Amino acid sequence: MASQNPCSDKQRVIIPNKHGQKLVGILHECGTTNIIILCHGFRCCKDSSLILNLAVALENARISCFRFDFSGNGESEGSFQFGNYGAEVDDLHDVIQHFRESNRVISAIIGHSKGGDVVLLYASKYHGIKTVINLSGRYNLKNGIEERLGKDYLERIKKDSFIDVKKKRSASVEFRVTEESLMERISTNMHEACLRIDKECRVLTIHGTSDEIIPVEDAHEFAKIIPNHKLYIVEGADHGYTNHQDELASLVVNFIKEILQQDNCTTS
Repeated sequence: MASQNPCSDKQRVIIPNKHGQKLVGILHECGTTNIIILCHGFRCCKDSSLILNLAVALENARISCFRFDFSGNGESEGSFQFGNYGAEVDDLHDVIQHFRESNRVISAIIGHSKGGDVVLLYASKYHGIKTVINLSGRYNLKNGIEERLGKDYLERIKKDSFIDVKKKRSASVEFRVTEESLMERISTNMHEACLRIDKECRVLTIHGTSDEIIPVEDAHEFAKIIPNHKLYIVEGADHGYTNHQDELASLVVNFIKEILQQDNCTTS
């Protein structure tokens, strides 16, 4: 007789955020009280291969998890915004509150790329989460803008109040960057935020040496200033861990298992 998989139950969950917008997510239910929240990166969604692979790896380890789309992304309501770090922290807070009200224990929050910054910003503002995993987050948010918006972006946006980013090899607009959203990104200080993370909060940063979007040096900067921090560098991995999905999943799942075991020993 085939063994039953306690994690075969996937549920579509809709959670309203503080603005009344519907956030859409998928719950991988394994029947555990503990649950892990997965946060996607810039212009991505809950169904990106990296997030999906992590969800499946957690599911195979009998660990419940929830992956969702931030407002303005994927299936969730709202319009896409370039910066929006504060709003995404609020979205994450609303998701966490939803599961807490269902008597779930949020064991960890995991974010990739921009999502990595969001989970760190969350931990700097709220101190109820004891484990944060930052996958290839950016340390200095003033960096990487010119690559997306082109040279003289500050002068152009002050002149027109917005910049339209075109799709590659196309005249059509992929997304619009407003002056307000650009200024929010520039003024978001990850260094100051990370100094406010509770010393009891365990932070794991994973980053690839061949990251073409965010340099691996950013991971070392996080390691310098976050007190309860563990750093793992994946040799040869790019920003999306294209050829290192299994290694990434193994690192994340093993770390989660370790902290769950520690927490069980503490409470028993």
